[in-house]
Amino acid sequence: MRVSFNEYFLQLAELTSKRSTCQRLKVGAVIVKNNRILSTGYNGSIKGHEHCIDVGCLKNDEGRCIRCIHAEANALLFAKTDLEGAVIYVTHYPCENCSKLIAQSGIKKIVYKNEYENTYSREFLRDLEVIHFR
Repeated sequence: MRVSFNEYFLQLAELTSKRSTCQRLKVGAVIVKNNRILSTGYNGSIKGHEHCIDVGCLKNDEGRCIRCIHAEANALLFAKTDLEGAVIYVTHYPCENCSKLIAQSGIKKIVYKNEYENTYSREFLRDLEVIHFR
């Protein structure tokens, strides 16, 4: 049986998440336009800094790791093309900061697999199509 594009790109996002260096949560993202992969990203430390898998997570007061750049942000940083109208496939529902970056980038659709509780994300994603694909 042939998988749908949603299944295919979400599976690629899950595979990408296996590169994550965060111990708390492994997240992967794939940006696609016209069913062509533009960029991928996973959560990990900034260039030249220690990784969570080596020194532990650096958590804020909410218990979120702040050592890592999020998968969505990394995918956006590595995309070297116009993202207007693109789709981002993510293993987890984006946080509020990634939601703002995604909305600002011109991406018009988010497809995600796992829920991630976030109070403010929906505010920033209100103009995008958001699909929870199980």
